[in-house]
Amino acid sequence: MDDDPQLEDLTTEQLIELVQERTGAGVHLAFPGKRIARQLGRRVRPRVQRTVSTYSAGSADGRAKNLLLEGDNLQALASLYRERGHVDLVFADPPYNTGNDFRYNDRWDQDPNDEGLGDYVSSDDPGKHTKWMKFMYPRLQMLRAMLKRGGVIAVCIDHRELFHLGQMMDELFGEKNRLAILNWQKSYSPRSDNRHVSTATEYVLVYARDEEYAKSALLPRTDAMDARYRSPDGDPRLWKGENFSGPKASTHQGMVYGIQSPFTGAIHYPPEGKCWRAPIAETLRWLVGWGVEYEARAIDDAAKRAAIVGVAPDKVRPVQAVMLKTPLATAKRRAKRILKDEVWPIIVFGLDGEARPQQKKYLEDVKRGRVPMTYWADDDHEFPETLGSISWDHEESGHSQAGVNELSAVVGKGHGFETVKPLKLVEKIIQIWCPPDGLVLDPFAGSGTTGHAILATNAIADANRRFILIEQGRPESGDSYAKTLTADRLSRVISGKWANGKGRPLDGGFTFKTLTKRVDAETLLKMERDEMVDTVIASHFDSSRRRGSNLRSVAESEKYRYLVAKNADDDGVYLVWDGPSENTDLTEEVYEACVNEGSAEGLSSVYHIYSRLNLFVTDDVHWYQIPDRILMDFGLNLRTDAYSETEEGEL
Repeated sequence: MDDDPQLEDLTTEQLIELVQERTGAGVHLAFPGKRIARQLGRRVRPRVQRTVSTYSAGSADGRAKNLLLEGDNLQALASLYRERGHVDLVFADPPYNTGNDFRYNDRWDQDPNDEGLGDYVSSDDPGKHTKWMKFMYPRLQMLRAMLKRGGVIAVCIDHRELFHLGQMMDELFGEKNRLAILNWQKSYSPRSDNRHVSTATEYVLVYARDEEYAKSALLPRTDAMDARYRSPDGDPRLWKGENFSGPKASTHQGMVYGIQSPFTGAIHYPPEGKCWRAPIAETLRWLVGWGVEYEARAIDDAAKRAAIVGVAPDKVRPVQAVMLKTPLATAKRRAKRILKDEVWPIIVFGLDGEARPQQKKYLEDVKRGRVPMTYWADDDHEFPETLGSISWDHEESGHSQAGVNELSAVVGKGHGFETVKPLKLVEKIIQIWCPPDGLVLDPFAGSGTTGHAILATNAIADANRRFILIEQGRPESGDSYAKTLTADRLSRVISGKWANGKGRPLDGGFTFKTLTKRVDAETLLKMERDEMVDTVIASHFDSSRRRGSNLRSVAESEKYRYLVAKNADDDGVYLVWDGPSENTDLTEEVYEACVNEGSAEGLSSVYHIYSRLNLFVTDDVHWYQIPDRILMDFGLNLRTDAYSETEEGEL
């Protein structure tokens, strides 16, 4: 059993936890080394983040918003101190403890900053469960600290560690903050990997930092909300008509096409700049529910579609229309009979058949979390109820082989990944628990499915979600697949250069950074300028900007001596540092040079200036002392050089 901790070394939260343990309050898990595991997150040191432009991709705005960070995720989380309390959703797919899928170094018990990679934990290791819990516990602690008050964490797992993970989550987050235990169908055919029961499902444990503030638990459904759903056609499920068009026509030209009404014969198109929400094949399948035959047919409507997309007629893709194959008079008769006497199909044309195409949205699907791509964009902002234990079959969540196929389509075969989460599963979780402008953190990024899902859902739903992905790869074998796979996949998704030739460019981008040396005062004062630039951009925190700094680097242009970055308000960030042996002071001459550089870049007259000493004071300068301010923004205590225990960053 662990030795008793020294009370004076504990934070307020840890003291409360200790009292609960001793009084029997709450759920608490005991395992060898737990006390040490609880302290690791506070003892791990942040690292310098070096930008690697070669592996970054996309627009400057996208690079400023999204981050792919290469390195150990515990060190990475310590290095992301400024993001604490700002994350809307953590999506984590940790090792399942299947054997040789994670490493543990016993020396980490004494020093979590030990450089050793440790040994793989085999499936026959008698201490495999204890090592897995010691590996996961500090990471879950730090991930909880990253969440905003209403933030949500979704952790994937299978049967091997399901119960241990659930106990840790109940202890760290509280049973009352458990929003859902999802099980999803990872395969749709029986497996022979177990001599007792076939394993075809996996699990996602979903917890809120504070369920009272989490979006999926805001309110119970009211009678007024449910009253919007009716069944004018006798459908056994209540529904309401929903707009069948959505944004992004320019990037989804294949979904800009004509739909002929079986009631009037009129050909309907999406509004300017919009596209239909379903591809032609699915629309054809739905429309035959009106008792008529349809076909995809070219109708010489390039000019009409070009105007919707916003391109010249000779630039628009050739796309067929969904046209009646049944003669119009017959189609009218059959459709009106169904309108009067039968249940209507998914696509409807209003209560009288005279309206534009709409799509049925079922109340049952909303309650179960079956959400469309525009779920968060609905005018009435209907959030799913607390989901409890919910099963998603492969049609709703995708399956593992689909995930592998999706990865192969983008990067080609031979990537070596045999199990990949399907895009549909990750997209669904993002849609339910992350708002359109939210921040998603994935500490086990793997092949980059989470980043791909965010880029895709942003494009379809006109959202602006951001991501931070962390991946280490297998450095012991020289396989840094953060570069060779994760970054490659994201780059191809953004550029549209898929291996199968079927990709289309998506808006966005990301910056690739790698963790290097530990951050401390001595390290900072010995840095060359390029290292200091990366460190300033990685650490810079402005408390008035609660959505994060999102600095856009301008250092690579080499046009300026001091200007290194700018924020979304067009304030400049300036660095007075040419190396440890050079002049590093802010003087009047340096200030005037900063003003000139900011003016040349078209920036505001607010100057965020980093330097060793400040020899010139003026109201328009926000001064940051090197190394003190950088250490503070990394969460380090200036007196002890230890990790900060402030309330917001408390573990």
